[in-house]
Amino acid sequence: SGEIMELHHKKHHQAYVTGYNTAYKQFKEAEEKKDIEKIVQLQSAIKFNGGGHVNHSIFWNNLTPPKDYEPPSGEIAKQIEKDFGSLDKLIPMFNAKTAAIQGSGWGWLGYSKEHDKLLYSSTPNQDPLVIQGLVPVLGVDIWEHAYY
Repeated sequence: SGEIMELHHKKHHQAYVTGYNTAYKQFKEAEEKKDIEKIVQLQSAIKFNGGGHVNHSIFWNNLTPPKDYEPPSGEIAKQIEKDFGSLDKLIPMFNAKTAAIQGSGWGWLGYSKEHDKLLYSSTPNQDPLVIQGLVPVLGVDIWEHAYY
């Protein structure tokens, strides 16, 4: 619903932005002080909150009202056909694998530049897909706040 998406955007996504900015500021301060222990401690907060921001930014760009939906066309449609056979084959596979994620995380359609191929992948928590060397194409948020 619109109400849930507004809450998701204003509360949850904003919390990642705020958390990232706080952690990054502390990181820069620790860096100036050459406080290696603090720098290492802050890396997980930067990854979690930075990933949350990046992932949600992709998520919002992927959303469209059902009335405005158009199937992929052009190069992405050709790549889907090459790698999955068809969009009709990709959708149920993507949905089944993403629905099977336990706990919190993301279901992804990512592009491997190395293999010139679209791949399904998932990430736990707020880990960004780029950690796996894939370019995010479509991300689905599996956290409970995304669909309650």
